[in-house]
Amino acid sequence: MSAGPHDPAEDRSFRPSWLDRFRFLGEPPALTRRQWKVLALVSTASFFDQYDAGLFSLALKQIQSDLAMPEESLGLFSSIVMFGSMLAILLTWAADRLGRRRVLMGTIVAYTGLTGATAFSPNAETFVAFQFLARMFITAEYALAIVVIGEELDDDARGWGIGALAALSACGHGLAYFLFAFVDILPMGWRSLYLVGLVPLAMVAWMRRDMAETPYYARLVAARSESGPAGFLAPVRGLIRQYPARFVAIGSIFLLLGLAERAAFFFAPKFLQDVHSFPPAMVGLMGFFGGALGVFANTLAGRWSDRFGRKRTTLVFLSVMPVVVIAFYNAWWGFLPFLWVALLFFGMGSGVLLSMYGVELFPTSYRSTAAGARATLSTLGAVLGLSLESALYVAFGSHGVAISILASLALVAPVIVWLAFPETTGRSLDEISPER
Repeated sequence: MSAGPHDPAEDRSFRPSWLDRFRFLGEPPALTRRQWKVLALVSTASFFDQYDAGLFSLALKQIQSDLAMPEESLGLFSSIVMFGSMLAILLTWAADRLGRRRVLMGTIVAYTGLTGATAFSPNAETFVAFQFLARMFITAEYALAIVVIGEELDDDARGWGIGALAALSACGHGLAYFLFAFVDILPMGWRSLYLVGLVPLAMVAWMRRDMAETPYYARLVAARSESGPAGFLAPVRGLIRQYPARFVAIGSIFLLLGLAERAAFFFAPKFLQDVHSFPPAMVGLMGFFGGALGVFANTLAGRWSDRFGRKRTTLVFLSVMPVVVIAFYNAWWGFLPFLWVALLFFGMGSGVLLSMYGVELFPTSYRSTAAGARATLSTLGAVLGLSLESALYVAFGSHGVAISILASLALVAPVIVWLAFPETTGRSLDEISPER
């Protein structure tokens, strides 16, 4: 993005006041005022979408009891809710045609409204329906937030920026865990937690005024105006025809990790309460403080990948993650707080690194569509994984055994990275993935 030499928006000596409150982000790169503003805006929106996304798993025991959900149906209900994420590709595809900014605003309004409506669910079927729709918009919002940061920040700061976004967003899970510690004394119980999700509605007017399109997308729009508009299905055709090997590789990993590891995070709070008799307050505090330590993984993964290479760092995180999952579900209860931190650390770090690759491996013309497609594959894997978890639970009578079997499948993921992923650190998006 070009600017005059004295353009205040391009001032790289600026540091926002809120940065002092988030020391876990470490020493940031020299960003412009515009880049800091965009990071603040999309991180705030993603903070609340991650808060909303974590509530079902966290309050599963209380929701199950209040809405009379059968134990054998939990995996099925969870699969239906997660299936909503598969529809996010319709919204991310629209962002390649209509613009990042416009679609991002729409997803925020929709997911907050649906989250608030969930608080008034009279039965399990209504709850699942609201959460199915909310998950579609939550998934699209976060996918677009990653794309926006990837397209806004400089090449040598892209890893840190996506890591910072993930770290700030993960604080939404921390808020959910903190409030969950009081679920037994809140006036509406678990329903009060969903009402908190209405807060972002007040942000939309602010974001509409201060957020512009990304430089990459602005250049794409300018190119379209010169060469004529692309076809309605151009992003979908690009996804299929350009860089197909890259999409198969990263899509396979998202499908595999959804299948192998999503159930591990979903059932963790219930596992702690049912198997090890942890009270809700202890689960909430453990999640809050463990998450506070685990959130460092987001910024560390970003910084390490900028320094040591995206590929090498990704291999380390993906190799350790399934081992930690298996250990968590089979260890003595005294080790669980430490393994919980490790589970969050390597899970968050792996997600950040794969998100970086997801932005870098595809051109601007269908980068958002690719993000939605990856979310679809991840969700498909999660739906299959939760369904398999239910079947394995029936066979073995243990969530721990079922999840350990699934987690072992994730050991294939680092092999795919080693064989198929390029090194992208420090290279421009147009250099990594030129338009064809």
